[in-house]
Amino acid sequence: MSERVHLVSLGCPKNRVDSEVMIGKLRGDDFELVDAPDDADVIVVNTCSFIQPATEESIDTVLEMAGYKTHGKCEKLIVTGCMVQRFGNALEDELPEVDHFLGTGEYHRIDEVLKSRSSEIPKTHVDVPMYIHDEMAPRVNSWKSHSAWLKISEGCNHRCSFCIIPTLRGKLRSRTIDSLVAEASRMAEEGVRELNLVSQDSTAYGRDLADGTDLGQLIRALARIEKLEWIRLHYAYPIGIPKSLLEAIAEEPKVVAYLDMPLQHASGPMLKAMPRGVTRAGQERILDRVRAHVPDIAVRTTFIVGFPGETEQDFSELVDFVKTQHFERVGVFTYFQEDGTPAAQLPNQVPEEIKLERQRILMETQAEISAHRLSEMVGQVFPVLIDGQSEEHEWVITGRLPSQAPEVDGQVYLDGPPDDIEAGQIRQVRIDRTSDYDLVGTVVG
Repeated sequence: MSERVHLVSLGCPKNRVDSEVMIGKLRGDDFELVDAPDDADVIVVNTCSFIQPATEESIDTVLEMAGYKTHGKCEKLIVTGCMVQRFGNALEDELPEVDHFLGTGEYHRIDEVLKSRSSEIPKTHVDVPMYIHDEMAPRVNSWKSHSAWLKISEGCNHRCSFCIIPTLRGKLRSRTIDSLVAEASRMAEEGVRELNLVSQDSTAYGRDLADGTDLGQLIRALARIEKLEWIRLHYAYPIGIPKSLLEAIAEEPKVVAYLDMPLQHASGPMLKAMPRGVTRAGQERILDRVRAHVPDIAVRTTFIVGFPGETEQDFSELVDFVKTQHFERVGVFTYFQEDGTPAAQLPNQVPEEIKLERQRILMETQAEISAHRLSEMVGQVFPVLIDGQSEEHEWVITGRLPSQAPEVDGQVYLDGPPDDIEAGQIRQVRIDRTSDYDLVGTVVG
């Protein structure tokens, strides 16, 4: 009789891809995947530990799932991912309810661990992360059937002072173009129409292969896959964006005019302390170059407020930068003093209440910009990828513009959609009204 497995995935889309590989390895005669933890013999929690709140959520989730060992059918609890990589063997004493721990480079061993007797193998598997799955991994898409993430590389060679990712994920490891095209082609045959490319540092894709491979070549190869409709790039480090990438975005019809490029700040002292290897003027030149190649591109970025030593002048410069650049999408995070990062040791840590106030101000600034930009779209017709029924409103159908990535950007709500509408379709929609981040429209074709 097969064991029933329930998997909980926390954190970013990159972590979700790891979870999908684990699901793929557990799908078969020996294991049966179930939706509810109270039906499971085995529960797997794939954790996040990028910042303190993510670690706290991971611990809370592990403890919640451990309750099913006492009050449910669960006989084995496995914890994987970034939290395990970060804290290692120390978790054995802190979380005795857990049967096995797998780090970020060991998740592919999930079936091996579950098939072995606990007494035969170590409780914790953590090593320097070296693994990255390839096209042979039996991955199962856990997102919408028409949309998926494709992890193009793993790890990061940058050393930003606020970030623990290189410790958790290791050095840059790029997949080959052939491997990525093979996986993407399989997903397209299974019904995926939108592909979101993710990694820790997408700009650096291919550099470690040392054979001339770069991001532009990859995107053009993916654009040749017949059944794919939209290809979107996330997490591009601003420095070193190849010209070939910008040319591919401008010239390939399937590559949407969208670029997720985390900038983190605009003040010179802050960028130097982070360190990001660029000045405000340098970032402005990068943005000018991107927009010159792709005039209609939607740029999404993220900023950190409350970094150690951030003054009112530094913050004012950041606000001015956002007002000047008129970004389509902005995320704002408050700085967390993360153990194991250089920034945690910096003087002049900013009080929490000031961080939150600066976050509020910057988000309100961006909300006004976004509302104005969206209002200019009223009356125009745009292609919209239909996602299906809204999670918030049972009778409402939602979709997204090419400039709206799944989960992180706004949505298009369809007003009186036609009977023939289906998830995965791309339909022409007239925008009728807008809010700060969302739009309402009518299908016209």
